[in-house]
Amino acid sequence: MDQVFVDKMEAGMGELGISLDDGKMEQFYQYYQILTEWNQVMNLTAITEMGEVVSKHFVDSLSLVRVADKLGEGQARVIDVGTGAGFPGIPLKIVFPGLRVTLLDSLNKRIKFLDEVAGTLGLDQVVTVHGRAEDLGRNPDFREQFDYCVSRAVANTATLSEYCLPFVKKGGCFVAYKSGSVGEELEQGRKAVKILGGEVEREDHFHLASADADRTLVVVRKKEQTPKRFPRKAGVPAKEPI
Repeated sequence: MDQVFVDKMEAGMGELGISLDDGKMEQFYQYYQILTEWNQVMNLTAITEMGEVVSKHFVDSLSLVRVADKLGEGQARVIDVGTGAGFPGIPLKIVFPGLRVTLLDSLNKRIKFLDEVAGTLGLDQVVTVHGRAEDLGRNPDFREQFDYCVSRAVANTATLSEYCLPFVKKGGCFVAYKSGSVGEELEQGRKAVKILGGEVEREDHFHLASADADRTLVVVRKKEQTPKRFPRKAGVPAKEPI
């Protein structure tokens, strides 16, 4: 295993108070290798330099620990909406192996990549699903079945909430990973959050030193069941936010 990789991981994890044993460190290194190998033939990420993958993908994904301090307890169910190359779902699964993780993406070729990662890393209780959030959010096997819904997908708060809150059980949380400050966008999205059964519980603004980036985690608590009319059909939440 590359010592530079280990050093960068240890520095980044140290920011979050996370300590990795040799086995988990090896899993992250394998993940990095598979990511860069597959990225040569398909567009998974524009970020491929080792240090940036560590800071902007691995460490950033795990910043969830700042607002979810009980992730390692029990077997929480987590769905990662618009997971792409597996962020934040796979890093969370590596660090907290008890999590039951569902990775949702609309591109089937990404699902094949995620299956390869999960198989190579020996990750159990990882389900990959090819589909649209608007469709899956109406499926009783997925609707209001999760303790956490997480997403680093790029969408405004209102649209992202309609994608994600239907998956969250009452009492659970939806956490959106955002860049920089989201004050105005969040204010515009509060109406949608409430209509969908949620309440903005906190905004965690922080500077991720390893990535030299300002980040915000928006934590939405599910207070009531999402009305049956949501999510609306595929494409509508993005075109016509609540």
